[in-house]
Amino acid sequence: MKTMGTENSNGPNFPQRPAAPPFAAASQSATPFLSSGPVVGSEASAFRAMPPGATQTAGPFVSSGPVLGSEAFGVRPMQSGRSNDPSMPPPSSYVPPQVGSFQHFPMPQFSSTASVPPPRTSPPGQPFSSPPFRPPGSHISSPPASFNPQPRTPSVPMGFPPKSINHMPPGMNVPPTSTDSPFSTSGPTLQPLQSAFPGHSIRPSNAVSQPPPVQSSPFVAHPGGYAPPPSQPATSASFLAQRGGYVTPPSVAAPPAAAYSKEQLQHQGSRPVMGGVQGLTEDFNSLSLASVPGSLESVLDSKALARPLEGDVEPKAFSDMYPMNCNSRYLRLTTSAIPNSQSLVSRWHLPLGVVVCPLAEAPDGEEVPVINFVSTGIIRCRRCRTYVNPYVTFTDGGRKWRCNICALLNDVPGDYFAPLDANGRRVDLIERPELTKGSVEFVAPTEYMVRPPMPPLYFFLIDVSISAVRSGMLEVVAETIKSCLDRLPGYPRTQIGFITFDSTLHFYNIKSSLAQPQMMVVSDLDDIFVPLPDDLLVNLSESRSVVDAFLDSLPSMFQDNVNVESAFGPAFKAAFMVMSQLGGKLLIFQNTLPSLGIGRLRLRGDDIHVYGTDKEHALRISEDPFYKQMAADCTKYQIAVNVYAFSDKYTDIASLGTLAKYTGGQVYYYPSFQSSTQKDKLRHELARDLMRETAWEAVMRIRCGKGVKFTSYHGNFMLRSTDLLALPAVDCDKAYAMEMSLEETLLTNQIVYFQVALLYTASCGERRIRVHTAAAPVVADLGEMYRQADTGAIVSLLCRLAIERTLSYKLEETRNSVLQRIVKALREYRNLYACSIAWQGG
Repeated sequence: MKTMGTENSNGPNFPQRPAAPPFAAASQSATPFLSSGPVVGSEASAFRAMPPGATQTAGPFVSSGPVLGSEAFGVRPMQSGRSNDPSMPPPSSYVPPQVGSFQHFPMPQFSSTASVPPPRTSPPGQPFSSPPFRPPGSHISSPPASFNPQPRTPSVPMGFPPKSINHMPPGMNVPPTSTDSPFSTSGPTLQPLQSAFPGHSIRPSNAVSQPPPVQSSPFVAHPGGYAPPPSQPATSASFLAQRGGYVTPPSVAAPPAAAYSKEQLQHQGSRPVMGGVQGLTEDFNSLSLASVPGSLESVLDSKALARPLEGDVEPKAFSDMYPMNCNSRYLRLTTSAIPNSQSLVSRWHLPLGVVVCPLAEAPDGEEVPVINFVSTGIIRCRRCRTYVNPYVTFTDGGRKWRCNICALLNDVPGDYFAPLDANGRRVDLIERPELTKGSVEFVAPTEYMVRPPMPPLYFFLIDVSISAVRSGMLEVVAETIKSCLDRLPGYPRTQIGFITFDSTLHFYNIKSSLAQPQMMVVSDLDDIFVPLPDDLLVNLSESRSVVDAFLDSLPSMFQDNVNVESAFGPAFKAAFMVMSQLGGKLLIFQNTLPSLGIGRLRLRGDDIHVYGTDKEHALRISEDPFYKQMAADCTKYQIAVNVYAFSDKYTDIASLGTLAKYTGGQVYYYPSFQSSTQKDKLRHELARDLMRETAWEAVMRIRCGKGVKFTSYHGNFMLRSTDLLALPAVDCDKAYAMEMSLEETLLTNQIVYFQVALLYTASCGERRIRVHTAAAPVVADLGEMYRQADTGAIVSLLCRLAIERTLSYKLEETRNSVLQRIVKALREYRNLYACSIAWQGG
C-alpha cells in the first residue's frame, strides 16, 4: 500500500465502487482553499473536468460558501484536444489567485506522509459549529484559462430550504441531486473521509487495481453541500491558513450513511430519531446558520437579512417613522411590527407582547412634562377613556377630535378649542406637549382621589434572633438605614416606624417628645395587639434625633441574644395593623424560618425524592394560605412588601415571596449571609430601595387598538379587574409584561396604538397620571417582524412565562417547553433565510 501523496507506479489505487463512466485518472496535486460567501449560477465553480489522461496542475482551490448551479461540484468538460502531455504548458491566461498577504505553498510530489491540516476553529466572536462535509483536494481539477481571482466577500449565514419547497423557479440553479451527481474521482489513493453526519464516519472499501466508475451519490444535496462517494483515501494537500479557509474535518467513527433513511439525511447534522432532551439537543444543533464552502460570489447582501435588534438599541428607521412614540425605556414591544394575521403569528413562535416600565428613569436631557388642565379637566375619549395624545386627529375646524384607539369622534371642550391650519393641525400645537410627546403627566383633579394623598411611609420589620446578630445582618441594616434617612423621598412629609422580633415582638415608641426610644415587648403571639398605636409611626423630620438614637443602639441592644426562634407571622400581622391607616412600604429582614405562631413554616425542601416528580412544583407554591391572604389585605390598604431573606439554612422563599408578588414588592435573597463578604451588596441594594423615587397607591391600565387584545399579565401586582393592575408602590426599577393576541383572523388597520396610564400619588403629595403612547405598523412579512424584534423584551416575557409555568409543572418540562419554542423559532428563521437565498439565486 502506497503512502498518501505518492504515485503508484503499478497503477492508481481506488476503493471498490460500482461501475459508471469515470473521468480521468490523472495525477493531481492539492491546493489551498479560500473561504468567502455563497455563489449561485453556472459560474459557481472555477474548475473544469479533464478527459482521461489529462494532467492536472496545482492551483489554489477557492471555497466560499454554498455552491449552487449546474457546476456546483467544480466539474466542467474540457476540449477533447487537450492532452496529458507534460510538455504542454498550462493555459497562458491562468493567474494564481492572490488573497491578501497569504502565500501559496505547493504540495511536495513525493511525500512519505500525509499533510494534516490544522483543526478547524471558529472565527472570533462566532459560535463554533460542526463544518459541513467538503471534498478533499484530490477531487479538484485544474482551473480553467479564464479563471480570475475575485474579491473576497463576507460569508452569509444560511440554512436549508423548507421541506415544503419541492420546485424551483425556471432557470434556478440548484446543486445536483443524489441521483444525477456529475462528480467523479481520479488520482492517487485517498484518506478515509469524514461522514457528512457528525458522529458517524464512512467505512473505507477494499482497494482495487483499476479505477472504477462513479456511483450516483445516495446523499441528499444541501446548499453548498457535497454528496460524497463511498469512502476513499485522500492525498496530502497544502492549505491556505486564514479565517473561513478549508479545513479537513477530523475523522470520526460512524456507521455507513446507507444505514439512514432519506428523512434522516435531509439536514446537515441530523441523526437517528431520539427522544427527550437528547433529541431536542440534536434538533437544536441542526439549526446552524454558519457559512459553508462554495464559491467566490455572494448573491445576497448580509445586511439585507432580517436580524433582531441588539440590546436596547431602537432602530433609527422605526424612530424616524414614529417620532412621537414614547421612549422605549417606558414601553417595549417584543416586535415593533405587528403581524396582520393569525397564520403569521403561528410562524412567529416567540412571545408577542409588551414590557412596560412606567416610571423608568428618563433619558439624559429629557424630562416628562407635567400638564395641569385646571379649567377644562383632562381630555379623554368618552367611550374607551383614552387620554388625548399625539396620534389623535382634529376635524370640523378643531371642534371635534377622533380617538386613535377606538376611532370615536369626541367634542373638544370650549376652553381647549383651537382652530386648524391649512394642514389640519392645531395652530397651538407647539404649546401642547400632550399633542407632540409620547410621554406626559397630567395633574389629577379631586375626582381621581378616593382619599387625600398619603405621605411616603417606610416601616421596618427586623429579625433579631441569634443568627441575624451573628451574621452581621442587624448591624449592616441599622447602619444603612441611618445613612439614607436624609435622602428618603417626600421630605418633610415622610413617616417611619420599627418593629423587631425573635420569639416575642418588640414595639418602639419614637415620638419626638422623647429623648430615647422606648421598647415595649409583647409575648402573646395568639392574640396580637398594638400598644400605643399613635406613637409607633412618626414624622421623620420631627423625630430625627430619636430615630438616630434607636438605630445607633439597635445592634448592641441584641448582641447577647441567643434566641433561635422566629415569630414572623405575628410580627407581620402587627406591622399590618400599624400601617393599615395610611399604607406605605414595609421592609422585612428575615433571617430565621418562621417557627412560632401563625404563619409558621416547616422544612419541606429536604426530601430529595420529591424533585423530578409530579409533586415538585408544590415546593414553589406557598404552603400556608396565611401569606396570600395577608398579601391581599396589604394590597387593599396600599401596603407594598419588600422581603430581604438571609439564612444559612432552608428558607421558604415560595411562601415569603408571596407577600411581595401580590403587593408590587420585591424579594432580595442572600443565602448564607455573612457581613464580611456580602455587606456591600446589601448596603447598595437597601440604599437603592430606600432612596429611589417611588409612586404610592397606584393603579395601571394599558389600552390597545382595534384587532389586538391583551390575554395575560405578568409581574408583581394584584389584578383588581380584568385589566386594572393594583400597585401599592411602584418605582423606576419595576417592569410589567403583557402578552397579546389578535382578535381577528386578518387585521385591516395599518397601525396599532398602545397607551399605558399610571394613576399614582407622587412623594410630593400630588396625585398624577403618567401616560405613555406608542404606535406600531401592521406587516405581512415575517422578516420585518424579525427586523423590528426587541431581544430584551422577548427574553423578559419568555422568562416570565417560564417562571409561571414552573408553578404547575416540573422544571424539566418547563425547560423543554422553552427549548422547543426557541428551536421552532430558529427553524422558521433559518427557513426564511434559505427561501430568500434560493429565490435571489434564480
